[in-house]
Amino acid sequence: MNTNAILRDWVGRVIDERFTLLEWLGGSERSGVFLTELQGPQSQKVAIKLIPADIRDEEVQIGDWALIKTLSHPHLMRLFHTGRCQIATVKMLYAVTEYAEEVLSQVLPDRPLTPTETSEMLEPVLDTLSYLHGKGFVHGRLKPSNILVVGDQLKLSCDNLRVVGDLDKNLPALNIYNAPEGGVVPISPAADVWSLGVTLVEALTQHPPVWDRSTHAEPIVPESVPQPFAGIARECLHPDPERRCTVNDVKARLKPAPEVPVPASRTRTTATAKPRVRALVAVALVLLAVVAGLWLRSHLSGASQQAGDQRPDATQSSTAAVQGAVAKQVLPDVPAYASATIRGTFQVSVRVTVAPDGNVLNAALDSPAVSRYFANLSLQAARNWKFKPAQVDGRLVSSVWVLRFQFSQAATRVTFVETSPYPSLADK
Repeated sequence: MNTNAILRDWVGRVIDERFTLLEWLGGSERSGVFLTELQGPQSQKVAIKLIPADIRDEEVQIGDWALIKTLSHPHLMRLFHTGRCQIATVKMLYAVTEYAEEVLSQVLPDRPLTPTETSEMLEPVLDTLSYLHGKGFVHGRLKPSNILVVGDQLKLSCDNLRVVGDLDKNLPALNIYNAPEGGVVPISPAADVWSLGVTLVEALTQHPPVWDRSTHAEPIVPESVPQPFAGIARECLHPDPERRCTVNDVKARLKPAPEVPVPASRTRTTATAKPRVRALVAVALVLLAVVAGLWLRSHLSGASQQAGDQRPDATQSSTAAVQGAVAKQVLPDVPAYASATIRGTFQVSVRVTVAPDGNVLNAALDSPAVSRYFANLSLQAARNWKFKPAQVDGRLVSSVWVLRFQFSQAATRVTFVETSPYPSLADK
């Protein structure tokens, strides 16, 4: 039976004596969606979804919908009404939800999302998934056609939510949005993470990643996908659900650790109004000249004293150099499921270039890593380290450090060393 063909002919019919099917909005082999209205003091456009009653156990579906009605999140579609009905000889189940003016799957055929738009899309999606997982639900159908806009808010569909631990053997034909374990093991939040990775790649490239379900290989993330999205997608798309990142991991990648606040004793405030840019630059140059003059006078008068009072770790050369120091350490955040996979102890070395202000300019692997997953965790942590800058002749300069993260099931540790000479010395 071609469900789509039958459903298209049902425009004008009335469901449960109160919902008139006003317009066909779309559907699939297992469902159809129509525009209808909620009657009241002010009528409201809503969508009604119809599915054949025999497509899943009726009581299970009605019970799931009853639970979904108890959920409330600003980025989750509202489920107003559910029930049973019959059109001609066909028994149906129906669910009435908010009406969406726009759907992501309608946008992508025309153009991909920009990185900025992708970040704006991910934030409410991640918040909603966190909420659902915390309530014991899995979305189970995350893909562009289920990411919608209602009014001025992005929302996720709600009618197909699943209870964590449910095993659905009546899934429609599996596609790339379904995790490899779909229909085989009880559903878990890891299934949503897989779907998120696929959707992320499609949002940025207009196409889902290439993947052969019959193999155990990871989907191919195109090189055109920019960071941090490429790294996030790869961490989401591990065929083994135990190796996938979590929703919170993705949030952390999108929002790095905040900057360390400067102590109040080291800050200055001003009551003057914001000056023009040119005036600000001019004042800054004058101040620098004054400071440089004062420092030079002090340096010349106390040169002999400094020679006898050199710091033990300073570089002994004709150039007065003072090594930097670590101001803030950040250890990789290893999820419990990832820690359980560690056998013995292994190390990931990361080389970081530190700017004169103490922030990390760049982080790269210093040697090949045994695990790409733990290498990514190490790089992410290294980028958030803070340093007391190195100095050359009293001048703050950039420096290079090697951070060695050691992983075991018991703990994650780190050792570090500042390399020499400092990059800035090459310019002297």
